[in-house]
Amino acid sequence: MATLFNIAKIKTNFPDADFWLVRKGSEFDVGTPTKTYKPQHIGVKVERLDLIIPDYLYYVMMHLHSVGYFRRRCHGTLKLQHIRVSDVEKIKLG
Repeated sequence: MATLFNIAKIKTNFPDADFWLVRKGSEFDVGTPTKTYKPQHIGVKVERLDLIIPDYLYYVMMHLHSVGYFRRRCHGTLKLQHIRVSDVEKIKLG
C-alpha cells in the first residue's frame, strides 16, 4: 500500500503545488483542500502521474476532510489546531 509520500512532494511554502491543505485553524478547518496558495498551507504536488492525477487526489483530500480524517489527527490544546507535513505524508492510498 502506497503512502502519499511515495507519489507526491509535500511541503509548506510551496507555490508550485497542485493544491494546498490548510495547516492551521479550528479543528474543522484544518486539512481543508484549497486551490489558493498561502505560504503557511501544506502544498501537495503529484510526482507519479502514472498512478494518480492531481485533480483526483484533490477530491480524495476533500473526502478525507469531510469524514473527519484531519480532525482526528490535528495537534494543539487550544482552539488553534494544526497538522504537520508528516501527518499528510503518512496518508495511505490504495
